[in-house]
Amino acid sequence: MKKNYYELQQYNNVILFDGVCNLCNVSVDFIIARERGNNLHFASLQSALGKSVLEGMSEDTQLDSIFFCKDGRLFSESEAVLQICYFMKRPWRWLVIFRIIPVKQRDKVYQWVSRNRYRWFGKRDICRTTNLVENEKILSKFIS
Repeated sequence: MKKNYYELQQYNNVILFDGVCNLCNVSVDFIIARERGNNLHFASLQSALGKSVLEGMSEDTQLDSIFFCKDGRLFSESEAVLQICYFMKRPWRWLVIFRIIPVKQRDKVYQWVSRNRYRWFGKRDICRTTNLVENEKILSKFIS
């Protein structure tokens, strides 16, 4: 069952990421350090919020992508990454230029990295958001 626009509106500017993936966690830290303003929030795919937003999708699909909820829409894979870039400081927001590449080709590269991320970057034993010992600024960015 897909969430409709009105159900997703309450989750604006929320990045849903794999909380046990080292690459994903480093990416979250990278985004927090370089975001323009203070508009983005984060939740792991393993959290109650992550499971609720992605209800109805297969578990394999859920854990193979980053998701971004914005203005009542749910973006995944390369489009989620490029939507997040709009919230980044320069020069990182300029990465949106990659939208000129057809989505199928962008997603193939995304899926290749996604399939190999645990092998290349490793995996945590527990989800980041279940063991948060971080500074207050970072803690305020997370939704459980």
